Amino acid sequence: MEVKDREGSDENMKVTVQMLKSRTGQFDLESILFLKLRNIGITNLGCIGDCVNVERLDLSGNDISNLAPLTSLKVLIVLNLSANRISNLDPLCSCENLQNLNLSGNLISSVDSLRSLSELKNLEVIRLKDTVCNFSNPVCMNTAYHSAMLEIFPKIKSLDGERLSGRGSDLYQLCKKMEDSLKDILKECRELNNKAADVIEKSERTLSSGK
Repeated sequence: MEVKDREGSDENMKVTVQMLKSRTGQFDLESILFLKLRNIGITNLGCIGDCVNVERLDLSGNDISNLAPLTSLKVLIVLNLSANRISNLDPLCSCENLQNLNLSGNLISSVDSLRSLSELKNLEVIRLKDTVCNFSNPVCMNTAYHSAMLEIFPKIKSLDGERLSGRGSDLYQLCKKMEDSLKDILKECRELNNKAADVIEKSERTLSSGK
């Protein structure tokens, strides 16, 4: 993985009130609507939960593993958590207004760990891998990853940069129907093959007994 360009060298960087005020120019944390804290070595989200009105939050390129402080961000719409050390997503269930979520480059190992996000009814865009930045998650290696994600999030419009609404959605549905039809055809072929084998076997027995 590529080396992250960080502004700070503190191994235990924590989000503080002073940091938030200096980076946004806001004296009242509740007035912060957009917050960008990328590539500064954050390990502890600290008081970030006090930014209760933040709508767009970029925390990419840090060393974050605990998302608990984000539970109070009820109006958050866009969240970028790419290139961190995240494996537990449960705290995000409280971000009820979340629409766009980037989790590429983390430690999410199973589809089950994503199921809690199905409670987010407004979630439209999810990214777990980014081919441009070469970010991914262990779960993306699962052969059933794509279909499992669409089963858990049937209403999402984009997965890993792939459009699933409009024409993209129609194409997916068409491919799915074709796949199902092929499965039915293969099943019928197997049944016919088995029946033919039985008929041939019975015919051979009849011929043998007639000799």
